[in-house]
Amino acid sequence: MATQTGPDTAPLFDASTHARRWMADYCARRSSGDVLCDSGDPAWTAMFEELAAVASDDLAHARERVQRHAADIGTGFRIVGEADERPWPVSPVPLLIEAEEWAGIARGIVQRAELMETVIADLYGEARLVARGLLPAALVAGSPLFLRPMVGLEPPGGRHLQFIAVDLGRGPTGEWRVLADHLRAPAGAGYALENRLALGRTLGGLQARLNVQRHAPFFAAMRAGLASMCRRTDPRIGLLTPGRFNPSYPEQAHIARYLGLLLVEGADLAALEDKVYVRTIAGLKRVDALWRRVDPRMIDPLAFDSHSQIGVPGLIDAYAAGNVVIANAPGSGVLEAPAFSAFLPMLAKRLLGEDLRLPNIATWWCGQPSERARVEEEFESMIVGPAFAAAPLGLPGGVAVPGADLSAPLRRRLLDDMTRRPQDYVGQEIVRLSTMPVVSGDALVARPFTLRVFAARAADGTWTVLPGGFARIGEHADARAAVMGEGTWSADVCVHGPDAVAAVSLLPATDSLAVRRNPGTLPSRVADNFYWLGRYLERGEALLSAIRVMLGNSIDVDGGAAMANDTVGRLVGLITGAGAAPHPPSLRRADLTALARTAMEDEAWQSVASINRHARHIGDGSRDRLSADLTRLLDAPFPRHPGMLDRAGSLQRRYAAILGLSAEHMVRTASWRFLDLGRRIERAMGIARTVRVFGMPGASADDLSTLLDLANSQISYRQRYPTGIARVPVVDLVALDPGNPRALAFQMERIVEHLALLPVLADDGMAEAQQAQATALAARVATANAAALDPDLLGDVERRLGTLSDAIARRYFLQGAEPLRAPGLTLA
Repeated sequence: MATQTGPDTAPLFDASTHARRWMADYCARRSSGDVLCDSGDPAWTAMFEELAAVASDDLAHARERVQRHAADIGTGFRIVGEADERPWPVSPVPLLIEAEEWAGIARGIVQRAELMETVIADLYGEARLVARGLLPAALVAGSPLFLRPMVGLEPPGGRHLQFIAVDLGRGPTGEWRVLADHLRAPAGAGYALENRLALGRTLGGLQARLNVQRHAPFFAAMRAGLASMCRRTDPRIGLLTPGRFNPSYPEQAHIARYLGLLLVEGADLAALEDKVYVRTIAGLKRVDALWRRVDPRMIDPLAFDSHSQIGVPGLIDAYAAGNVVIANAPGSGVLEAPAFSAFLPMLAKRLLGEDLRLPNIATWWCGQPSERARVEEEFESMIVGPAFAAAPLGLPGGVAVPGADLSAPLRRRLLDDMTRRPQDYVGQEIVRLSTMPVVSGDALVARPFTLRVFAARAADGTWTVLPGGFARIGEHADARAAVMGEGTWSADVCVHGPDAVAAVSLLPATDSLAVRRNPGTLPSRVADNFYWLGRYLERGEALLSAIRVMLGNSIDVDGGAAMANDTVGRLVGLITGAGAAPHPPSLRRADLTALARTAMEDEAWQSVASINRHARHIGDGSRDRLSADLTRLLDAPFPRHPGMLDRAGSLQRRYAAILGLSAEHMVRTASWRFLDLGRRIERAMGIARTVRVFGMPGASADDLSTLLDLANSQISYRQRYPTGIARVPVVDLVALDPGNPRALAFQMERIVEHLALLPVLADDGMAEAQQAQATALAARVATANAAALDPDLLGDVERRLGTLSDAIARRYFLQGAEPLRAPGLTLA
C-alpha cells in the first residue's frame, strides 16, 4: 500500500514500511500484557497501514484529525463543577478484538444480564434469596440503592432490565474480568457511536479490510426492544435526561437523535390519570416508554425524594398501572453496589447452574465478620472501597484506594471507621490491566485500558451485545485498575473477523416508500428555547448595531456639534435603556469607549456577553435539534480584537452567520418557526422603539441617518431617494414598508404568518388569543401613515408586542404550574 506522486510515479511514501516500523518500535517497548502481542499480527498491520496512509510519518496529525472529526460530530462532556464542556477525546488507534474472542465476551455479558434480571426480580418480588439465607438482609435493606417503594411492583413488560453496561478489564495473561456493572443509568453508548463515526471518517478503509462488525444492528434491536414492551403498536419513546448540566448530556442528545427518540426533561412530562404525557405545542401527547438517564431517586418526588426538581410527580403511579415503560426499572441499580460482587459467583451456580463466564474481581464484603477479618489482615495487598453508592467516613471521596498507598493517619482513620460500620466497606483484589497502543507526541506508547460493553434486549426479549463498545485509556503507565480511574482518552473497539459484514444502517432503504414530512412532536420547552434563542440573537445584533453606530457612525457633524451630540445622546440612551451599561458621565470619546466596553463585555449588565451566554446555554440544551455548525458558532469564544469597533463588527458578523445558517439550513418546522417568531417580535419591538427615538417630528438629519443605520436601510433609502434625507420617507421605509425585511410592517406580516401555521387546540376554526392579537396589531400597522405616526402609537405597538409575547408563552410554553386540563387541551 503506497502513495505515488510525480511524473515518474516514484513512490514517495510507503504506508507498509511506516506501519512495520511503528509496530517494531512499539513492540520493543511494550509491556508483557499488551494486546498487541505479535508484531506480525495481520489485523494490527492492516490498522497501522491505514493509519500511516492518513498520518504519513506524523502520528500527531492522525490524532488531530480524528479529534477534529469528533468535534464535527458535536459530542462533548462536562466535568462536574465545570461550566464549559470539553471535547470528547478520541484516540486514532482503535482496540482490535477478534470475533471469536468477542463471542466469548458477549456470552459472558448475556449470562450476567440474565443473572442480574433474576436476582432483581426476586429482591423486589418474593425475596426468596434473603429468606433462604443466600443473601444477607443487611446487604439488601441497608443499601441506599434498594428502593423500597418498588417492592411488589411488576414492571410493564415483565422485565426490570432493558439496557446495561459492564466495565471489563483484561489481565496481563489475556483473561477478561468484570470491574463494575452499570444498571441505574448506563452511560456511554453515544460515545461508542461517536468513536466509530470519527474513526470511520479517519481510517475509511479499515471497515472493509478487517470486516469490522457494525453498531447499527444493535441500536436497531434496542429501539425495537423498547417498543415491544409498550402497549400501543406505534409507541412514543423518550429519553429522559437530567438536562444540559449533566456531564454526559451531549452524549444523550447525540444518541437520542440517532435513535429517533424524543429528548425530554422532567418539566416536559406530566402524569395524568395514571398515564404520562409530554407537553407539546399541540397539547399533551402520550408517552409510552422512557429510557431513563436520571437517577431513580429523582424521577418522582411523590414516590422517592420529595426535593427533586427534575422528576415527574405521579410517574411511578403510571408505571405501576403498566402504562409507561421505564428502562431500566427504578431500583434495578441495587446490584451496582460493589458488595453484591462478592455474592454473584455463588448466585450464578445456585440460580443458573454454572460458573460466571466473566468472573468478577475477587471481592469481600466487610459486613461479614470473617470477610472483614481477611480484609484487615491483607490490607496492604487489597483495594478498599465503599460497599454501596454512598461514601463512608473513612473514604471521604468515595473512591476505592490501594491499602498500601495510604499514609498511616489515613489508614488508621479508615480502619477505625471500618470497625464502627464494617458494612460500608469492601475489599477487592488489585487488578492489573493489559495495555494498548496510544499516540503520545509523535510516538506510540503503551497505556492501560478498560472496556465498556453494552447489552440491550431485542424485540423478542433476548439480549444482544454491542460489538465493541469503547475503551478508556489511562494517562499513566501504572496498570492498576484502581489507579487508572476514568482514563483520559477513549478509543473505538473494532471486532473483526474473516467473514464479510453486511452494510446495515438505521437509515431506511433507498427504495422505501415511507415518506414523512412531519418532524414529530415538539415539546413546549424546546419551543420556548427556540423562541428565546431567536429573541436573544436579535437583541444582541441590535445592541451591536447601536454600539457600532455610536463608535464609528455616519453622523454628519457638519450640521453642528450640538446636533451631533443630541443624536449621540439618544444612542447612549438607547444602549443604557436596554440595561446594557450605566449612563456615562459625558459624551467624550473616552467615556463612549468605556460605555461600549461595558455594553459588550460586562456580564453584570444586559451586555452582548450576557446575551451570548443566554443564547449559548439555550444552544447547549438543544443539541438534538441544532446542527453542529450552529452550535459551534454559539459556543465560539468572545473575539479579542484590539479595537472595540472591530470587536463589535466581528461579533455582528457572527450573528449574521448564525441567522444565515438558521435561514438556509433549518427545515421550516415548528422549531424554526419559533426561532424566527422570536426574532420577528424582538426586531419589531426594537424598530418601534428606535423610530420613536429618532424618527419623530423635529428629528435632525443625524437622527434620521442614525435610524437608517440601525435599521440597516441606508442603501435602500439612497436608491429610492437620491435627492436627500427627509423624515417621512425614512419613517415609511423603516416602519411601514412591507417589502423592507427590516421594517416593522414586514415583521408583523411574518408574525401573523407563523402563528397561523402553528397548531391550534380547538376544531371550531376560531382564532386563538395570540392569533387574534397579532392580526389586530398587524392591521394597526398596515393602516398607519408615516406622516401621522406619533410616539403614542409606536409606544402602544411596543406594549402590545409585549402582550402578544406573553400570550404566545401562555399558549405554547406549558410549564409545571400550567393547568393540565386547560380548555381545548388534547390528550393523544
